[in-house]
Amino acid sequence: MCRRTALPVTSRLRERDKEELDFESKRTAEYAPKIVFNSSCKKCHTNLFPQDISDDGVAAHLYYEENEERLGLQCVSCHLDAGHYMPGYKHEKMTTAPVDTTGPVFTEPASVTSFKNFTETIPGTRASISMIAIPGGKFTMGSKEGDKFSRPDEYPAHEVTVSPFFMAEVEVTWNQYWAFYVETMSEGRTKPETIYANNSRPDVDAVAGPTPPFGMPDQGWGMGNRPAITMTHYAAETFCQWLSLKTGRHYRLPTEAEWEYAARGGTDTPYFFEGKPSAYSSMGLWNSIFGTDTTTINRYAVYALNSKSRTQEPSRVAANPFGLRNMLGNVMEYCQDWYAEDAYQKAGTSAVDPKGPATGTDYVVRGGCYQDDASELRCAARRHSDYEAWLKTDPQNPKSIWWLSDIKGIGFRVVCDAELNQRE
Repeated sequence: MCRRTALPVTSRLRERDKEELDFESKRTAEYAPKIVFNSSCKKCHTNLFPQDISDDGVAAHLYYEENEERLGLQCVSCHLDAGHYMPGYKHEKMTTAPVDTTGPVFTEPASVTSFKNFTETIPGTRASISMIAIPGGKFTMGSKEGDKFSRPDEYPAHEVTVSPFFMAEVEVTWNQYWAFYVETMSEGRTKPETIYANNSRPDVDAVAGPTPPFGMPDQGWGMGNRPAITMTHYAAETFCQWLSLKTGRHYRLPTEAEWEYAARGGTDTPYFFEGKPSAYSSMGLWNSIFGTDTTTINRYAVYALNSKSRTQEPSRVAANPFGLRNMLGNVMEYCQDWYAEDAYQKAGTSAVDPKGPATGTDYVVRGGCYQDDASELRCAARRHSDYEAWLKTDPQNPKSIWWLSDIKGIGFRVVCDAELNQRE
């Protein structure tokens, strides 16, 4: 009988630490800048303009030289295969889209004759979208006075009436987004202002879609049914316009009020499930030392403590009372509203189908993402787009109107007007 020799205490500690270490989180673009520094890159790569560099490479390196200190640019922000593990990554324009080739090609959109859940089928593609019928009603929008982790832009809480609408069960997936991309892709030779003008014409019967992205927009995490990420608000709106043209129904981004109403699912607590932010958050001293009980929140949300630093498939979580998945966590979701910190102060005590400010510079984003603490996942938590930061390493001038270079946890889901649910 073999007798196991006991390991020294230090060796046992090292073994335990190795087992508990989350190696997946160390293989991400977010972690790379912490261990790979520009100074070490420059020691070997003294010439940023070698003979075989492409025109895109020249533009990117010129941009880097001019903005390294001002924007805090780092080499690994673009060269994602340096300093960490991302199999198959190449920093060059994507030449082919990984379109789903399984299943039948749909020839007609769904037939919708009543206000109930349906599956939209997108003609000419293999893509479909599960749409949930969200009943209209009244709810209290915003945070209650004294709510833990609430911010000034969540006040005052006010009554809002929302009309019935359809909302996608999950965020737009890569399978759905690539179907849009292959039908509308633009080569990038058209000026952004021309694309804006052409796509906004009232009589438009086709739209110009995204240019090819650099590298792997899924960050190597997987595509298929995972949420599509790194697109701009304009790209999300163009997807909705394309979907409307394909189906004859009016698809769009949700208003902020619709989003919060749908996320709450008839509840009036910080989350649509049981539990308080103070119990789930890692920010408090007690929880940071002794940990949190994540049993309940893990069932419903993908966030910092269970995401492994990447998005996950929708099937990972349970639905809210309305039947919607991933309303909290996984990826932040665009709303159609312009963001204003004082929007609620101007909303009045009782609003009906509010659409937010008439103008602005940033758009509302909701729901929190896979990187966020549980406190950022509250139903009332508000955030907004920040394109200067989100496009920090994009060397293009003007910046891309389609793809974001410096944020991964952003996506969107679509809604459909209930009164336009039937084709003429």
